[in-house]
Amino acid sequence: MEFTDQLAALSTRAIKQKDIIKTEEATKNALVMPFIQALGYDVFDPSEVIPEYIADVGSKKGEKVDYAIVADGKVTMLFECKNCGSNLIDCHASQLRRYFHVTTARISVLTNGISYRFFSDLEEPNKMDEKPFMEINLLEIDPQIIPELKKLTKNSFELDKMLLSANDLKYTREIKNLLESEFASPSQELVKFILGNVYTGLKTQPVIEQFTPIVKQAINLLINGRINDRLKSALTSDEEKKEVLEEETIPTKETGVVTTQEELDGFYIVRAILHEVVDVSRVVHRDNKSYFGILLDDNNRKPLCRLHFNTSQKYIGLIASDKTETKQPIQGLNEIYKYANKIKETVGFYEQAQSA
Repeated sequence: MEFTDQLAALSTRAIKQKDIIKTEEATKNALVMPFIQALGYDVFDPSEVIPEYIADVGSKKGEKVDYAIVADGKVTMLFECKNCGSNLIDCHASQLRRYFHVTTARISVLTNGISYRFFSDLEEPNKMDEKPFMEINLLEIDPQIIPELKKLTKNSFELDKMLLSANDLKYTREIKNLLESEFASPSQELVKFILGNVYTGLKTQPVIEQFTPIVKQAINLLINGRINDRLKSALTSDEEKKEVLEEETIPTKETGVVTTQEELDGFYIVRAILHEVVDVSRVVHRDNKSYFGILLDDNNRKPLCRLHFNTSQKYIGLIASDKTETKQPIQGLNEIYKYANKIKETVGFYEQAQSA
């Protein structure tokens, strides 16, 4: 499965499960372990992922960090987990900072299963920075962060490149936050800087106070102007695309087939389930009038399951070895995970038949 697809499936899971996860252990099992797996690490292989890693700190013995990621026999990343819904405040980070100091890790992650805050030692060697260089929220994934997060995956991980990228990310993030604050409420320093370039009189306190709302208005006009330009450009582009789509979607209109985002989300979840037993590039979907089909090898003779989402009561169709379908009612996408073993078994039917 593509990394973006895995994150999309994780996001769907987080949205569905965040309100029912009540403990730290449940947070680890439902959200953090799948996140580590999405990064390409086998959470069930202690040579790659060590749970409850002992990180003795001075006189404190038996201190444990929730997960340590190992590469080439060295600990490279630490994960400290908190209960889903917890605020990731500084006192939590201080605990992780102690672990960071006594291990070989250069990347540490503080998470509540929803938000993942990534730290390094960019300012002082072997001392975890106070501020994260990157943060991702599964409820609202920033597409611009995905390529940076991908650099931490097992197949792409190169420490030197990651640290260089982390340095840029850290200060880009801080500058962005500073600009957002200044745009919302211009400081006296910013107003003075602007007046130095546009106002020839004395920059007295009354003058600064007089110009502060003017500066804010000018910033808003600039931002709104940029947004309007983008919207005009997008609308023009959409009109051009619409002309092409009207021609291309004639067959769809004739058949009455409409693929919904919910069906695609269900497809990503099935892919996430099957990544343990098959190359997910072999798992594809075909939409039909009455159901959304998920197939192995793009072969109609190898149905894996079917999603019946066109009525108020939704069903997942499970496929038996004789190709018969059993429809099970589900209340939402999250319930697809209840049938993970059945879906995996279906792959086994076809693989065994092929090897026979």
